[in-house]
Amino acid sequence: MELNNVKSFSDWDSWKQTMAKAINLGETVGFSEETIKKIGFRIGNFLSANVDPENREHRLLHELWKVGDDSERMVLTKMLVKMVQAEDMKPH
Repeated sequence: MELNNVKSFSDWDSWKQTMAKAINLGETVGFSEETIKKIGFRIGNFLSANVDPENREHRLLHELWKVGDDSERMVLTKMLVKMVQAEDMKPH
């Protein structure tokens, strides 16, 4: 899995694939959907505070994260999880 490869985060499609793999791994080890969302929320806080967005999609997410409160950030996290899960379900 590319979770240790920072380069996988610079391309939007690679980022979504990496997130889908991480979510699948969490589900495989028995994490609940709520736990996955909470982990995603923490990762979002970390990325927002420490990582410079590398493409327009990441910049948009960063801006939305900055203006949202914790409740709105949790909704954004839930939507991102749903998005990468839906992408993962598409035939490749």
